Amino acid sequence: MEDERPAPEATPDVAAQREPDTPRPGAGKEPMLEFHDVDTFYGQIQVLRNVNYVVYPGEIVALLGSNGAGKTTTMKTILGLVRPRRGTVTYEGKRLDTQPTSEIVKSGIAPVPEGRRIFGRLTVEDNLQLGAYLRSDRNTIASDLQRVFELFPRLQERRTQIAGTLSGGEQQMLAMGRALMASPRLLIMDEPSMGLSPIFVERVFDTIQTINKQGTTIFMVEQNAFMALSIANRGYVLRSGHVVLEGAAQELLASDQVRREYLGGA
Repeated sequence: MEDERPAPEATPDVAAQREPDTPRPGAGKEPMLEFHDVDTFYGQIQVLRNVNYVVYPGEIVALLGSNGAGKTTTMKTILGLVRPRRGTVTYEGKRLDTQPTSEIVKSGIAPVPEGRRIFGRLTVEDNLQLGAYLRSDRNTIASDLQRVFELFPRLQERRTQIAGTLSGGEQQMLAMGRALMASPRLLIMDEPSMGLSPIFVERVFDTIQTINKQGTTIFMVEQNAFMALSIANRGYVLRSGHVVLEGAAQELLASDQVRREYLGGA
């Protein structure tokens, strides 16, 4: 576990902020992202099996599951890093599964990958600027950089620091900030709390809520089921490549199966 030093300000209770009866943000709208009967393979090994997901504009959707369930493969399938052998993936009504990764990113999707994958030998600010490498709108880029610094003041304090010398929590902030510099409409996040101390886990999920409230839709893979469902609108549970449960986040939190397998309940 990372040895993080908490900042002096108090950390909000993310779970307590959730309003369980809030209507789904995308109610009445067309899906932003949709998997329809998707099978994904690595060679001859099938990982996703007849998978169906829907993410509506304005939502936070959590994808839960144990290691090897197919969560990261879902993220790679969205980005075109692996291709479905059967089924379709659509984004804002257009097929994603036939496009190259470069076009997928240009369409308004940005990843926060598992393990952060920052450029450790570059400065914090260089990492952030690389997030905007497909953009040419300099004034808006500068505005988005300021927005990232407002979300993550610690990054502004360390803007000239070599990124590889940051703590784990700070590197996660940097990975999120770099993705936001692409000005995405959909942010896909793979295990954003992995390896972080509890104080930084709280901060990361609080920031995810803030990003969502500012207008970015979020599809999030996460093993911390309680925290993920505490901020999500809806969720899916993936087991051995199959979707075995789906529903409103509060319903999944109350599910005996979710409690037993992911929350440590009887």
